[in-house]
Amino acid sequence: MTTHATGTFTFADWQEKPVGEVAGGAKLAHATVTNGYSGALTASGTTCQYAIVYLADKTGTFSGHELVDGRLDGRRGSFVLAQHGTFGEDSTVTCAFEVVPGSGTGELAGLTGAGSFTAPQGIEAVSYAFDYELG
Repeated sequence: MTTHATGTFTFADWQEKPVGEVAGGAKLAHATVTNGYSGALTASGTTCQYAIVYLADKTGTFSGHELVDGRLDGRRGSFVLAQHGTFGEDSTVTCAFEVVPGSGTGELAGLTGAGSFTAPQGIEAVSYAFDYELG
């Protein structure tokens, strides 16, 4: 049975470093990010790694993985989210994520699911939606 979970997360830390660029073209960067989740998912200090592509028109894409260790609807454990997203000239970020199969531990062993978030520029607490199943 699928459970619908919602809540918010905040960026606790964002460390970004340039990796390379082409004159007048794309720029590649790497970011190490720490997030804190509340709501159905509670976790402080998650570990996230992103590869980011900045395009000349001030838009871009990113992909990454986030290691989450906390509670999901009261169940304790950890899992990894694979994330893929885009951002526009207005800096609004849209992201889809899914649980990496087999990554669940503890009471979250067998976890599957997917979700998304949209983060408009300047919003501190970003809302997420996550549909999951425990197998």
